[in-house]
Amino acid sequence: MSNLKPDSVIACLDCPDHVQAVLEASMWASIRLRAPVGLLHSVPSLQQKAAVNYSGCLNIDDKNALLEQFTTKEHLSNCELKSQGRLLLSQATTYCEQKPHKLKTYTLHRHENLNQSIDYVDDKAQLIVIGHHVTCKSTLGQLIRVSHCPILVTHAPFLPPTTALFAFDNSPTCHKLLNWLCKTPLIRTLTVHIVMIGKETSDNCDALREAYARLKQAGIKSKKTLLDCRDVASALNYYQDQNDIGLLITGAFGQSRLRELLQGSDTKKLLGSTKTPYLLFPKA
Repeated sequence: MSNLKPDSVIACLDCPDHVQAVLEASMWASIRLRAPVGLLHSVPSLQQKAAVNYSGCLNIDDKNALLEQFTTKEHLSNCELKSQGRLLLSQATTYCEQKPHKLKTYTLHRHENLNQSIDYVDDKAQLIVIGHHVTCKSTLGQLIRVSHCPILVTHAPFLPPTTALFAFDNSPTCHKLLNWLCKTPLIRTLTVHIVMIGKETSDNCDALREAYARLKQAGIKSKKTLLDCRDVASALNYYQDQNDIGLLITGAFGQSRLRELLQGSDTKKLLGSTKTPYLLFPKA
């Protein structure tokens, strides 16, 4: 029987360099969403797999020495992979329990790859948190593209944001994202900069003004900006850097595959360039 709790914040612990950042980001989100944290670790059901070094990812007790034992081997057996995962989940649980906030946590030890594990939690989770450098690096974009759940990608260390940049492009996905932002307590206390990249036409100005009004009506402190630039990713990165904004929010892979092929994906560019937490909303 599954122990997955509905509306959880799912912390994906598959990235040794980002385990602590993922936990911190998950706890930050959990407090705001009033949701339990599901600690997820994926173990591919393969006979042999290269050992992943999780030792030192959370310096809280002597279990680091046990985790380090697994890194002395080039490959681990299925039994050793499962033991490593259980130790990591135990350590992550202890880390969360030591924090002053009394968060509800539980573990999800999946004997499958990360893609399958994300698919398992996707429809019931409220938010999925994942490290920027997952162990299956080439699939980060794939995980985000097929997900039906908002995904927060974090670098290390995680710094709780006080401001956010909402990239608005007047697409169906962006309007769905706007509706979600107006309702979710996740960004309720943040100042949200709603930024549109495009020509200063009456249609763009009207759309931006309406979206800005929606945020204000929802009680969210907001600012609006229209930037006439050709390179969307570069313009957003520049604006975020100049205004010291701690969280980037966009729709995920909203362009057509043909446009992505011809011009490149803005989502992929932003995943590769942003240095702050990045919240991606699933395509409508």
